[in-house]
Amino acid sequence: MPELIDFLVRHRRLIVLTGAGCSVPSGIPTYRNHLGQWQRSNPITHQEFINNPVSRQRYWARSMAGWPMVAAAAPNRAHHALAELEARGHIALLVTQNVDGLHQKAGQQRVIDLHGRLDSVICLGCRLTLSRESVQAQLIDTNGKLPSAAAAAPDGDADLHMDIAGFNVPDCPRCGGVLKPDVVFFGGTVTRGIVATIYDALKDADALLVVGSSLMVYSGYRFCKKAKILDKPVACINPGRTRADDLFQLKVEQDCEASLSAVVDALKSRDQNISS
Repeated sequence: MPELIDFLVRHRRLIVLTGAGCSVPSGIPTYRNHLGQWQRSNPITHQEFINNPVSRQRYWARSMAGWPMVAAAAPNRAHHALAELEARGHIALLVTQNVDGLHQKAGQQRVIDLHGRLDSVICLGCRLTLSRESVQAQLIDTNGKLPSAAAAAPDGDADLHMDIAGFNVPDCPRCGGVLKPDVVFFGGTVTRGIVATIYDALKDADALLVVGSSLMVYSGYRFCKKAKILDKPVACINPGRTRADDLFQLKVEQDCEASLSAVVDALKSRDQNISS
């Protein structure tokens, strides 16, 4: 832990990249285990959602059962610690691969939602945006309640076993188009503008800190590669293997919630000693 505190003290303008491990203590499962291996069947892909009406039915049925878990989730100590580090001037920008909005709920001000937000739904035709809560109400109104025994799965999904043949998927109320959660599914792409903004922030930053991510998806891994090209130090808090292990100047293989909380407490104590 002293090495991590020293890293933060020496690099005052951090870009922080967070992943699913940051939200696990809030009750939101992760796709991968500590070895970076899949723990469940592959999630729906962008092309599958766009091209297959049956896949869309299955997705929305599972999402209807899984959304309440995400909507009710509260920030944990990791989220609050990162918000505190931002308030204390250690974080210039936080980039999250998560789609749960918990960093904002914790009070983080400068956040880029790399893969979008589950609480927003967009029409692929006219680009109308709707709240996920309004879509949930429509799903319940047309389909009734789903079994409460459905097991929670990552990204507001649920392990639901049911006949979806008669499941009604709402269309866009304005143009009748396909509604999709405003997130980047596997196989989708992050817009170039967002990537360019993060690259520019990295140029101005002192270092990159990865929190709770295996970085197995290139979407996040690219920023570690970019930091290396820019000769920016990269540190990581993650209790398991990552795709970028060979790029880290420092790796803390511990729970990110406990580690970040301890770092904030240590910095507060350090500042009090300096001022007294």
